[in-house]
Amino acid sequence: MELARFPRIRLGHFPTPLEPMDNLTRLLGGPRLWIKRDDCTGLSSGGNKTRKLEYLMAEALAQKADTVITQGATQSNHARQTVAAAAKLGMQSHILLEDRTGYTQFNYLENGNVLLDRLHGATVERRAGGSDMQGEMETVAKQLERNGRRPYVIPGGGSNPVGALGYVNAALELVNQSVELGLRIDHLVHATGSSGTQAGLVVGLQAMQSKIQLLGIGVRAPKEKQESMVYDLACRTWAHMKLKGDLDRTSVLANCDYVGDGYGLPTPAMVEAVNLLAKTEGILLDPVYSGKGMAGLIDLIRKGQFAKDQNVVFLHTGGSVTLFGYPDIFGLVPT
Repeated sequence: MELARFPRIRLGHFPTPLEPMDNLTRLLGGPRLWIKRDDCTGLSSGGNKTRKLEYLMAEALAQKADTVITQGATQSNHARQTVAAAAKLGMQSHILLEDRTGYTQFNYLENGNVLLDRLHGATVERRAGGSDMQGEMETVAKQLERNGRRPYVIPGGGSNPVGALGYVNAALELVNQSVELGLRIDHLVHATGSSGTQAGLVVGLQAMQSKIQLLGIGVRAPKEKQESMVYDLACRTWAHMKLKGDLDRTSVLANCDYVGDGYGLPTPAMVEAVNLLAKTEGILLDPVYSGKGMAGLIDLIRKGQFAKDQNVVFLHTGGSVTLFGYPDIFGLVPT
C-alpha cells in the first residue's frame, strides 16, 4: 500500500494505545480482550473521525477551501471533531444536525458534543429527521459560495474513499503494534455506522493479507444494508488506492442485532456495557457507538462465539463526550 502518496495533515496523536483489558477478560472468563484506544486521538477529546479528517482536511486545504460543511445526528462525534479540525487549521465550520431520536431534553440538545461544537466556533443548524442531509449541505454550500466563501463538503461520518484512508492506515498501525507486542490478533470488533471505519479496515487488512477476522457491530442499519454500504465504500476505496485484484465480499461482516429501537436510542445492554467498562477498566464508552459495539461483543462472548485462548481486540471509536447528552439513562439526574 502506498498511503504516502495521498495528502495528509497531522491532527491526531498516533499510534493510539493497544491495551489489555485484564479485568474484563477475567470477569467474562475469556477470550483475552484488548482495546485499541482510538478514543485517545487527541482532537477535541478524540475519536475515530480524527483519522479520516487527516486526509479529508488535507484535500480541503489543497482545494483552498476556507469553510468546511458536514452533517450528523444531534450528538454527532464526527461533527465535533470536524469543527475542531477546522478551528485548528484556521477555517470556518458549518454543521447541520439531524434529529434522529426525537429527544427534547436540554442536555441532549445543547450539552455534550453540541456544547463543544459551539465552543469550537461552528455555525450550527438543525434539520428534521429524515431530511436529505446531503442535499441540505449542498444548498448551504451554494449559499456560502454566493457570500464569497470557498466551502468543502464532508459527508456524514467522513465516510468516502478519502476519509476511509484513515482506517486503511489504522489497519497498518494495528498490525505493526501486534508484531511489536508479539500478539496474535484473532478478531477485531468495532461499532459500525456510516461505514467509513469498517470499509477502511477491510481494505487495509485485505491489502496486507492479514488473517485478522473483522466484525462490525451495527448501530443503525439492518445487516443487509449495513454490509452493502460497507462493501460499496470498501470497493470504491480499493479503486481509489489503485490496488490490484478484487475485494473479497466475505471480508465484510456486520452483526446488527444490537441496534435496539434505532440509532442513538439506548438499550439495556448498552447501559450495562458502559457501566461495566467504567467500573472494571476505567474506560468510558459512549451510548451511541462504542457502548452498543461493546454490548454486542460481550453478548457474543457469553454465547461462546470466541475460543478462550483467542485474542480479541475491541476498537474504541471514542465519543464519551456524548454521555453528557444522556445522563438520565444512567440514573445520574437528580429527581
